[in-house]
Amino acid sequence: MVRYHPEVGCLEKNDSYLVVFDVEGVLLPKRRFLLFEIAARLGPSTFLRFLLIGILYEVGILSIESALRRLFRLLRGISIDDLYAQYRRLPLMYGTRELFEELRRHRFKMALVSSGLPRAFVEDLANRLGADHAFGLEIGIANGRLTGEIGGDVVKPDGKAIALKKILETEGLPSHSCIVVADDRNNLPMLRACGMSVGYNPDFILTVKSDYVVRGDLSRILPLLTKRAFPRNTRSLSRGEVLRELIHIGGISIPFVCMHLLGDLLVALLIVMVASIYAVSEFSRMLGKNLPVFSTITLKAADKSELQELAMRPISYALGIVFSLLLLNPPISYASIAVLTIGDGSAAIFGKLFGRTVSPLNKGKRVEGSVAGLIFAFLGSLLFVNPAKALVGAIGGILAESVPSPIDDNLMIPLVSGLAMTIIA
Repeated sequence: MVRYHPEVGCLEKNDSYLVVFDVEGVLLPKRRFLLFEIAARLGPSTFLRFLLIGILYEVGILSIESALRRLFRLLRGISIDDLYAQYRRLPLMYGTRELFEELRRHRFKMALVSSGLPRAFVEDLANRLGADHAFGLEIGIANGRLTGEIGGDVVKPDGKAIALKKILETEGLPSHSCIVVADDRNNLPMLRACGMSVGYNPDFILTVKSDYVVRGDLSRILPLLTKRAFPRNTRSLSRGEVLRELIHIGGISIPFVCMHLLGDLLVALLIVMVASIYAVSEFSRMLGKNLPVFSTITLKAADKSELQELAMRPISYALGIVFSLLLLNPPISYASIAVLTIGDGSAAIFGKLFGRTVSPLNKGKRVEGSVAGLIFAFLGSLLFVNPAKALVGAIGGILAESVPSPIDDNLMIPLVSGLAMTIIA
């Protein structure tokens, strides 16, 4: 049996225990979903239809079952061999193999549960990683090609919880001996049926619902599952992290370029152009073709886990600045950019170096980082607005950075900050 001790952040081992992994977004890159990868090869029309279905699912209009049935109908006639070949080309998330090797060494039972991958593919992945159980979609195949039909427990609203219950019954384990590692709301039924949950690069719902939140290298969840203390603070920044935060903070130069050189509209257009080229470079990188300068910077600045998929946060960062320039009036627009660049960048640096206290608003944040971000956001805003507005803008921006939201904080921070300063104008 496993006893969960939230006060020490680990599990005490007396007998067998089980770790259940969601597959897409945890073991395989979130933004390289197999069905979208194959759809991209079928032409722009099919890919756009896939994208629309994906958006309708994300905003809650379609259930997971309804979305998957529509997606697989669009793949009717695709060779199962082609689908399998595309699946084998998907990279594992950074740290996956190391994590599973350690889990086997610690005698954990392991299971993979997927709503979006065919069962045979999940079983193949389980064999590669040494997992004990695998659950996935049942798909229709005739003459070696997809019929477009799907079935199985995992597509049902509580399907993953049903799969979890079967695994626990097979192993003869109680539910509180189970740990679930997942990334999105589709896994909530499993979270409610386990003793401990870890949100890995989670969406905002799992950020709230999970017991712990881990980002970056997947192997960072290991201390949570053993008797070692959780590494709340590594007290170091990699070269990539230093470069990334320097670029982030360097955005404070943009208001000065607007004021003294090019003007708001021209700067906004230039940022959109650069972001568009960056997006092209990212899609090219996924195809194995590097775009000079852009791909080089991405490879040096991105987190290792981000390199397995499209690194899209720079685009949301660019859009956050553009929206500030176009929707807000100077000098409030410039102050909101200061909150995003200096404030958010400082929060990330200080949270990483000195963070020990988990934020009560967001398990993925540290109070020390938020306090530092508030101070530096205030000081940066003082370059453009009076102290009262600077303080209100800094508070609004850091709250937007700290509270889990379905909207990227690179967009939320400057807009909330700017709106707060506008209200007290």
